[in-house]
Amino acid sequence: MNIWVLNPPFLPKFSRPQRSPAVTKSGTLYFPIWLAYAAGVLEAAGHQVTLTDAPARGLTLNAVLADVPRVQPDLVVLDTSTPSIAGDLGVAAALKQARPGVGLVLVGTHVTACAEETLAGGDAADAVARREYEYTLRELAAVMAANGGRWPDAPRLAGVAGLSFRADGRVVHNPDRPFIENLDALPWVSRVYRRHLDLRDYFNQNALYPMVTLMSSRGCPGRCTFCVYPQMLTGRRCRMRSIADVVAEMAWVAREFPAARSIFFEDDTLTVHKARCLELAEAIRAQGLTLPWEANSRVDVDLETLQRIRAAGCRELCVGFESGSQAVLDRMRKGTRIERMQAFMRDARQAGLLVHGCFMFGFPDETPDDVRLTMDLALRLNPDTAQFYPVMVYPGTEAYEEYRQRGWLAAASYRDWLTAEGLHNCVVRNQHLSAAELVRLCDQARRRFYLRPRYLAYKLAQVARHPREWPRTAKAAAVFFRHLVRGSRV
Repeated sequence: MNIWVLNPPFLPKFSRPQRSPAVTKSGTLYFPIWLAYAAGVLEAAGHQVTLTDAPARGLTLNAVLADVPRVQPDLVVLDTSTPSIAGDLGVAAALKQARPGVGLVLVGTHVTACAEETLAGGDAADAVARREYEYTLRELAAVMAANGGRWPDAPRLAGVAGLSFRADGRVVHNPDRPFIENLDALPWVSRVYRRHLDLRDYFNQNALYPMVTLMSSRGCPGRCTFCVYPQMLTGRRCRMRSIADVVAEMAWVAREFPAARSIFFEDDTLTVHKARCLELAEAIRAQGLTLPWEANSRVDVDLETLQRIRAAGCRELCVGFESGSQAVLDRMRKGTRIERMQAFMRDARQAGLLVHGCFMFGFPDETPDDVRLTMDLALRLNPDTAQFYPVMVYPGTEAYEEYRQRGWLAAASYRDWLTAEGLHNCVVRNQHLSAAELVRLCDQARRRFYLRPRYLAYKLAQVARHPREWPRTAKAAAVFFRHLVRGSRV
């Protein structure tokens, strides 16, 4: 069968695959890693697959529709997100019109949380593949192939775990598909990139440019109420690839992508198990790999682990500090203490690691004084870079449900999650802070952090000492400082 795996057009440089989809202030654009894994699984099953990333390529809807005669899809897999869902359904409807009889399946965290709402609201899509969807799509494609490439009837679809679909005027939700346990069985996502994508289209301000995004594990044991991936995609139990498989793929990337300057690990929390981190570091060094890498982390990593991963090429860790108020941290179930954050930063500096810090405002019960504590903590921790955002809540998360029940969602539609130009918009308030106040405080925090003479001098010295930092710093600054000066909009 011909299968089109599509990151659909919406806004130019719209980073749909990230946890908080938007056109970012730093110019970040994520690889469509989940779609790419699905494409690899479908290719391995013998299907003819086309993977298209419309936002990365700058493709409009008309350009995508013009490609229908070339691709001639029997099945379209369409990625979605909360802020773009109306547009995504519009793309689905247009594809249905351009290719009558095509099967169309939606994927992503939003439609996982809102499968009933999405499918009951119209006939643009035939089904939703919920949560981790690679094997759900593979099974669906097999059912379609056995049906001559046509969309199957309800009895044939009834056995496809993880699928929601319409039948006889109602929405049917098959049982959830178990999470994938043997991650080594998945095709290497980097090989899919090489066949279908151009790595120069993608940028992460925390990684050397250009970079390649990989995963070594899925799932996160953290209990944070706001984080959408563990709640709607990967689960809260960590499943890991073997170290041998991870390092073999890293070596392949270093060999087959000579332009790549780093690897970014998009695991929810790569550093969750110390023994595995040490094993990974030892295997990278034993293999003689020298390509730098970056990863997401929590603050509960000790000095020995930080030193060992740094010696194995880790350059930077992205860390969610979130708040400078212990009460607010406990309220969001962050599972850490401010003293641990401070110790982590001391150890990271001693190990020679850069840190990107994430901070958020607007949690339940958070006051203006709590926000000031967070600003002060960010300055004390003084990471290499920092981001400040109002808390972003998405359907399916515990945080979203709490804000909805308490009447704190300041949005008339899902599109309100973004400004008109596609930047993150504030859609929440709490009992102490309005949406407008939260945006103003985030702007204030960014200016306090980035416009310090000490920080500007540090950045100039950094790129002078380490010229490899210049491309990513310049690329991010070209976009970011325009927003820093102008401020955000609500």
